[in-house]
Amino acid sequence: MTKARDIMHGDVQCIGEHDTLDVAARQMRDLDVGALPICGDDDRLQGIITDRDIVVKCIAENCDPRNMTASRLAQGRPVTVDADADVNDVLQVMEQNRIRRLPVLDNRRLVGMISEADLARNLPEQAVGHFVEVISDSR
Repeated sequence: MTKARDIMHGDVQCIGEHDTLDVAARQMRDLDVGALPICGDDDRLQGIITDRDIVVKCIAENCDPRNMTASRLAQGRPVTVDADADVNDVLQVMEQNRIRRLPVLDNRRLVGMISEADLARNLPEQAVGHFVEVISDSR
């Protein structure tokens, strides 16, 4: 039985809640990723920031990414999955919440991320196709 920890990216790096969005953008560029988890001073997951968030919620609103912190974009409680969750549960959580990236926790600590690309590399083509169809539905 495949678990979340079997398909996740384990080398995940956070952006600090007090770091600014220009720092987040450079970190995304350097890591070649489109999203970063936001971690608080307590090293706990506060949210996720995407490259699209920076553009739409900061730059397009005429805010200065050198002055806006990552925590300002960490809205609500992040959707997560336990590292020992079955891959079918992972798919269900991602589909129900229509998300392309899912933080993986072990004992409430961030240990990895599962992306759409991770699903494509590790799951049957039919399962990935269904996933893409569900999260891309414009309802």
